[in-house]
Amino acid sequence: MKGPLGFGMDDLLQETLQLQRKLADGLKLLPGVEDVDYGVTEREEVWSDGKVKLYRFVDAQPPSGQPPLLIVYALVNRPYMVDLQDGRSLVQKLLAAGQDVYVLDWGYPDRSERFLTLEDYLLRYIDGAVDHLRAQHGGAPNLLGICQGGVFSLCYAALRPHKVRNLITMVTPVDFHTPDNMLSHWARHVDVDLFVDTLGNVPADLMNASYLMLKPFRLNVQKYVGLVDILDDRQALEDFLRMEKWIFDSPDLAGEAFREFVKQFYQDNGLMHGGIRIGAEAVDLAQLRMPVLNIYAEQDHLVPPTASKALRGRTGTADYTELGFRGGHIGIYVSARAQREVPSAIHDWLSART
Repeated sequence: MKGPLGFGMDDLLQETLQLQRKLADGLKLLPGVEDVDYGVTEREEVWSDGKVKLYRFVDAQPPSGQPPLLIVYALVNRPYMVDLQDGRSLVQKLLAAGQDVYVLDWGYPDRSERFLTLEDYLLRYIDGAVDHLRAQHGGAPNLLGICQGGVFSLCYAALRPHKVRNLITMVTPVDFHTPDNMLSHWARHVDVDLFVDTLGNVPADLMNASYLMLKPFRLNVQKYVGLVDILDDRQALEDFLRMEKWIFDSPDLAGEAFREFVKQFYQDNGLMHGGIRIGAEAVDLAQLRMPVLNIYAEQDHLVPPTASKALRGRTGTADYTELGFRGGHIGIYVSARAQREVPSAIHDWLSART
C-alpha cells in the first residue's frame, strides 16, 4: 500500500536492500581501483620560461597543415580538462580532425612568483610561446583561450593583433557585472589589497572552496550522495575520481596578478568600460581585427552566457561568430554531446579561414 508521499514500506525495504548491495559491491571494488590520472594524449615540451612550459600534442597522423592552435587555459586549474581521458578529450578530437594543437602549462607558482603581474603572463609567457610558434611555423598561430585564459587571449590579441591569425574564446567572461554572476558579486566586495598583502600567493584550497560554495548543496553534498549509485561500476567510479582529482589539483595563484585581475576585471569591469592596462599598455577590444569565434555554455554557472555574449559589437572585426552549446562550464569539454559538437565546430570554423 502506498502512503501519502507515493511510496510504502515495501519500496523503502527494496531501496534499503539495494543500497546495502551497492555498498557491499563498493567495498569490494574500491581497493582494486588504482590511482587515476588525466591527460590522455602524448605531448612533448617545445619551449619553456621558468615554470611555464609549452607542450605540443603528438598524434599518430600528421597535422593537415593548418596554422598551429595554441590553447591558453585559466590559472586556477590545470589545463588538462581539455584532454581529460580517452573519449572525453577536446584535444583528441581536434587532433583527429587534423589540427596541430599546443597548450601552455602555467605550472605551480611558489613564493618566488608572488610578484608576477598580468604583464608577465601576457607579454612574457603568452608572447614568448606565440613567438616560438611563429618562428617554427612561419606565421601567426590560432589562439584558443578558455575561461580566464580567454580573457588573457582577448587582451593579448588586442595588444598584439599581428601575432594572432584567428581568435577563439570559450566560456570567457567579458561583462563581469551581469546580474546572474554570483562570483563577481562576491569579488566586488573583497578588499583585495588587504587579501594579497596578508596572504601573498592565493592558496588554491581557498579558491576551490569559493567555487564550491557557488552551489553548496550540489557540489558539497549531492554529488557525494550520488556516488553511492556508481559504487558497483568501475568505469563510472574511475571517471568520478578522475574529475575529483582534477578539481583539487589546483595551483596557488601569484598574488600580484590576482590583485590586478580582481581589481581591473571583477571590480572595475574594465573590458566593458575600456579601463584595462597590461603594464603600460591599454587594452582596446576594437583592435581585435582578426576573425573571432566566441563559444559559451548555455548552463554555465561560473561564466553566465550573458557575460560571454557581451563581446558582440566590441571587437574591430566584421568576422565575428557566436555559438552556444548545451552544458555547463566543465561539461562543454567532456560531455558526450559536447564531444560530438564542439571540436567539429572549432575545426570547421578554422578550416573556413585557413
